[in-house]
Amino acid sequence: MKIVVLSQNPNLYSTKRIVEAGQKKGHEMIIIDHTKCNLVIEKKNPTIVYKGEEIRDIDGIIPRIGASVTFFGTAVVRQFEMMKVFSATESQALVRSRDKLRSLQILSRAGLGLPKTVFTNYSKDVSQVVDGVGGAPLVIKLLEGTQGLGVVLADNKNSAESILEAFNGLQARVIAQEFIEEAGGADIRVFVVDGAVVGAMKRQGKEGEFRSNLHRGGSANVIELTDEEENAALKAAKAMGLGIAGVDLLQSSRGSLILEVNSSPGLEGIERATGTDIATHIIKYVERNA
Repeated sequence: MKIVVLSQNPNLYSTKRIVEAGQKKGHEMIIIDHTKCNLVIEKKNPTIVYKGEEIRDIDGIIPRIGASVTFFGTAVVRQFEMMKVFSATESQALVRSRDKLRSLQILSRAGLGLPKTVFTNYSKDVSQVVDGVGGAPLVIKLLEGTQGLGVVLADNKNSAESILEAFNGLQARVIAQEFIEEAGGADIRVFVVDGAVVGAMKRQGKEGEFRSNLHRGGSANVIELTDEEENAALKAAKAMGLGIAGVDLLQSSRGSLILEVNSSPGLEGIERATGTDIATHIIKYVERNA
């Protein structure tokens, strides 16, 4: 098959691994920088032009769309879908996953456990926002933040109110979320492909750091999921409509709580922690559907 990996950087670990896994199975793997595509839209003949040539006869695509280029990247995925090309991540699911607030609403509707969250339209009554999640300490997150950036832990009510007022003054959209102390600065990343868990790791934030992201210096180890954790991850990926998903959850006194569902999860941390060939699972998923 001819499989396109949509990626801005061919040297990224995830991109290289997916290409290697596809080539190993005999497929023609093509890397296309989605930000350099031209979309030609006309009646019943959607086409994509890349480096002056029309892209034709593609069997499937694997989008690796960065958060900063979601709008155009999604348009490219949608164009391939209009050309009847299978996408490992559907355009609509990609859009949903990048909107933190919409994602939480979808997960809530699906009956999944979540940290209590408050979102307002730049409310001046920041005290009510803090009380709404059960008081301090609490976590304040930028809606557009990724990899732990734009995430702040407010230890007390005064600092929480000051942070909320500062973000409001900058017209920055944020959510306030209860702090799950018993998680101990750790979370679980569950990698789901085509409705099955293919790997899971526990990420622990470095000392003094409540964010567990590996980009923030955290560490990762393989973990055996409980049935409840596995079911929560699978249900979350399904609710978001994602064939490939990185589901982040917290272990709390009231069970698994979903933090977020990532539509373009990195492979490096999970493959190294688990020793599992996640890239080949992704290629097999495309083979079954393209």
